[in-house]
Parts: sequence; C-alpha cells; structure tokens
Amino acid sequence: MLCQRCKKRTATYHLTEVIQSEMHEKHLCEQCAAKEGEAVKAQEPVDELVKKFVLAYATSKDLAQLTCPQCGMTFMQFKTSGLLGCPHDYEVFREPLLALLERAHGGRTQHVAKVPGGKENKHKRQHEMMRLKRELEEAVAVEDYEKAASLRDEMVKLEDQ
Repeated sequence: MLCQRCKKRTATYHLTEVIQSEMHEKHLCEQCAAKEGEAVKAQEPVDELVKKFVLAYATSKDLAQLTCPQCGMTFMQFKTSGLLGCPHDYEVFREPLLALLERAHGGRTQHVAKVPGGKENKHKRQHEMMRLKRELEEAVAVEDYEKAASLRDEMVKLEDQ
C-alpha cells in the first residue's frame, strides 16, 4: 500500500482515529508520519531484540549445560544466535525463556497488546473483563470457589467504573 500523502513510498504507519463516532484511517510512510508529528521510532527486528535480551541474561553453569534432546541445540547456541532449533526447545529452555520474557514485558509472561487512549479507555476495561471472565471460568472448573468469588467481585467493580 502506498503512502496516502506522498503517494511514492510504502505506507508503514497505519493510524486510525475515531472522531465523533466516525473512523478515519491514515496510511503513511515513515517520512510523512514524521512530518505530521506522529511518533516515529526505529523498529528493530524481533530476532535482534531477542538476541540482545539473551546476551544480556547472565548464564550459569546449569544453563550452559542445557541441551535439547530432539535437535541437540544448547542454551549457549540459542544465546549466541537468538533462534531456537525446534518446538521442543521451548520446554527445554522454559525457565530461562520465561525470565527473558518477564524482563522484556515488565514482569509479564503473556503478551498484552497496546491499546490506544488514556486512563478511561473502554477497550482496556473490556480486555480486563475478558481476562477476569476467563480466570473465573478456570477457577469454577477446578472448584476454587474462593478465587471465583474474588474474581466475580473484581468484575462487578470493573462494571461499575
């Protein structure tokens, strides 16, 4: 898709604005987005980011000896390349990978999408409500009724906001 402003370069910024319940989309190249005052930051490939995090992570002797029995990849090879060898590596390197993810995502091990808007954002509330509902269903399934009651109370508070 070409930039809607200059019509020369590929659009890499896709912006959606909602003004009085009407949605407006803009598709701009990096240069035109910068001219319009949109925050332009250099994107680094994911494999490079992972590599940096892995290299920054302190390696103990136990981690150096971790080896996948399926593909033979060692943790040190992963640390050097930033790439895993097979799907089984996720289990073999589970603990150090979780530590890396927690560092990368501010203590979280699950992806939480960015949501536009300020403090009073209904999308954030909806996302939180879906998470609470999912946890409530899991708590009921394992018959953890104390946790289920607590989650229900959180959902009521969130609805009242």
